[in-house]
Amino acid sequence: MKEYFVKYMLMAFALSSLFFLFLIFIFILFEGLPLFHKAGLKHIILGSKWAPTKGSFGIFPMIISSFLVTFGALIIGGPMGLSCAIYLSEYSGKRMKMFLKPALELLAGIPSVVYGFLGVVYIVPLVRDYFGGPGFSLLSTSLILGVMILPTVISISFDALMSVPKTYREGSLAMGATKWQTIYKVVVPSAKSGILASFILGMGRAIGETMAVIMVAGNALRTPLSILDPLRTLTSNIALELAYASGDHRLGLFSTGVVLLIIIMILNYIANFGIKKGS
Repeated sequence: MKEYFVKYMLMAFALSSLFFLFLIFIFILFEGLPLFHKAGLKHIILGSKWAPTKGSFGIFPMIISSFLVTFGALIIGGPMGLSCAIYLSEYSGKRMKMFLKPALELLAGIPSVVYGFLGVVYIVPLVRDYFGGPGFSLLSTSLILGVMILPTVISISFDALMSVPKTYREGSLAMGATKWQTIYKVVVPSAKSGILASFILGMGRAIGETMAVIMVAGNALRTPLSILDPLRTLTSNIALELAYASGDHRLGLFSTGVVLLIIIMILNYIANFGIKKGS
């Protein structure tokens, strides 16, 4: 009897998390879909002008900006995170691994506002002095987000590399390959699905970031034409304007949330598909 009680209690806790997720999803859809019906999907998704008080709800520049900073973060954080994961799994000793892995994962616990503060104090002036422009730019935002996705990329890539059987490595070395050739030709290709999943989940982390992006992006309502231009992402738009928005303006921000939610769900689905395919 006690076993059944524990089983169903744990099941209730598990289902409750799904229930809360369902409530959030329904709430955002309920608030955001009416404006799609009123203003039109094409006007919102492909519109280039965001002036909600004047009836313009175009979020296309913000969609482009969100993807640009996400891919910029991936270009910076992806290779760095994968390199760290390769070192941890293939080169580091037990003591070094016990020290480095928790230290790297500690990056995930640092508040995003701290990253934003460091970006404003150090990254923005460096970009402004050495590359030009205002400093608050696509480049600065990508650098900050590239560091922020490192724990995700490192942790999942490390697990993927460690799951490759030792016999693969031993067989490659026995055939005369060097350690690096074994890693490059055997280990990494065998773990590619997990590595790909780490990159996609890192993208989801980057595209959903808000506070650090607000502090270093410049929040300009236009599509950036170079890496030194300021921009505004979907998350920044919601955070900056929701406090004083009302009427259709508020509905427009919830419509932005619907688009962001769908993008993140697609990225997570792709990541889960990649993990299952490689398992």
